[in-house]
Amino acid sequence: MNYNFEQFPALESQLLSLVQLDENHKGDLFRLLTIPEVTRYFPVIPIAKENDLLKKIAYFKQQFNEGSGMRWGITLKGQQSVIGTIGFSSIIPHHKASIVYALHPAHQRKGLVTEALGALLHFGFIDLGLRRIEAEVMPGNTASERLLEKLGFKYEGLLQQWMNWEGKYCDIKMFALLNEQAVF
Repeated sequence: MNYNFEQFPALESQLLSLVQLDENHKGDLFRLLTIPEVTRYFPVIPIAKENDLLKKIAYFKQQFNEGSGMRWGITLKGQQSVIGTIGFSSIIPHHKASIVYALHPAHQRKGLVTEALGALLHFGFIDLGLRRIEAEVMPGNTASERLLEKLGFKYEGLLQQWMNWEGKYCDIKMFALLNEQAVF
């Protein structure tokens, strides 16, 4: 593990920059997280106005400071607008973390999440020294299932009543990728 959580890392891929989210991104996040297509399989507390995102951004910073999570904004290289988010939650150092991602529909089906996840997985396995990266997928989200399988993730099973979302318990499909299975 070469990373110490002192400075938030900027990550890059061929087409994308992954940047630390801050208060300047609240408008982009509001536009992203109020699209029903984006939040259909992505549990988000209802957002009424842009300033509601300031608490979420502060939470992301708190997770980073505690070493328990990291959340990046996805931008096209050379542009400032955030078109999606990606990151780790539930980080257990030298062991595992869960990934989360969302992308604006105008940018979906262009390989951008695949590219962003490639950068994230490399950082997680190489810099964070993770052994396992998990993805929790809501049943019906076949696009995410196909994406994860394309990246080498294995379906491990259905976790019944794994989470409470909008007042009801939901099942989750667990996918995981081990360090030695990852191909960069």
